[in-house]
Amino acid sequence: MAILSANPKLYSTQRIKEAGEKRGHEMLIVNHTKCDLLIQGNNPQVYYKGQELQGIDAIIPRIGASVTFYGAAVIRQFEMMKVFTATSSQSLVRSRDKLRSLQILSGAGLGLPVTAFTNYSKDVTRVIEKVGGAPCVLKLLEGTQGIGVVLAETQSAAKSVLEAFNGLQARVIVQQFIKEAGGSDIRAFVVDGVIVGAMKRQGKEGEFRSNLHQGGTAKLIELSDEEENAALMATKALGLGIAGVDMLQSDNGPLIMEVNSSPGLEGIEGATGKDIAKAIIRYIERNV
Repeated sequence: MAILSANPKLYSTQRIKEAGEKRGHEMLIVNHTKCDLLIQGNNPQVYYKGQELQGIDAIIPRIGASVTFYGAAVIRQFEMMKVFTATSSQSLVRSRDKLRSLQILSGAGLGLPVTAFTNYSKDVTRVIEKVGGAPCVLKLLEGTQGIGVVLAETQSAAKSVLEAFNGLQARVIVQQFIKEAGGSDIRAFVVDGVIVGAMKRQGKEGEFRSNLHQGGTAKLIELSDEEENAALMATKALGLGIAGVDMLQSDNGPLIMEVNSSPGLEGIEGATGKDIAKAIIRYIERNV
């Protein structure tokens, strides 16, 4: 099995490697950004460090958001070589496009925070009112790990931030602020159509973002039936074999914020005490 990871020292990469070796597999870490692709007739090839990669039975993509385009191309090449992938190229691209993924989730009938997106509209007041007015959340479409997410607490602040983003021609969505969530969210970790772990993340004092990268904390949580169903439906709608589904607890039930196609293992394994890496390896064993 080849783990596609640009950083072999990452916790998630190391844990998957250890779990695979423990179950008797030969594990190889491949930096996908250093791969060369040879596209020809009936013999697509992948070269890494000057050597053709052969004898790969499965790949486990751990593609960073900044290299989604090239990472997806590498996965596609392996797909052409009939190699099983834990995350398909199509589902990776779908999930990384925040706007597209929200549209797909909406089409699947899932609960979402009310979201507005325009082509740099100058009537920013109308856009803000569409999501219930201030406070509201503004998110860069390319942001990850809580970076590029702003809570505008007043109408004037929301207008100023949105006008600034528009002036920079930065693509941004405006979302309803779910006050009752209290700066916390839920992450459900799904592998092969089964929830293998769930945690509640709480933002640090004075911080509405609950991301662990922003100083948030995590604890084990028991999901309600409604939350379980939402997580599984969201994962299925995007066609993901492995996913971290982020949800807000609202007065109207669970609202999907995002579905992560390369969710980190450190936070979820620490909070739940579960061997998530083993679940990923067993998923591949069932399919190869």
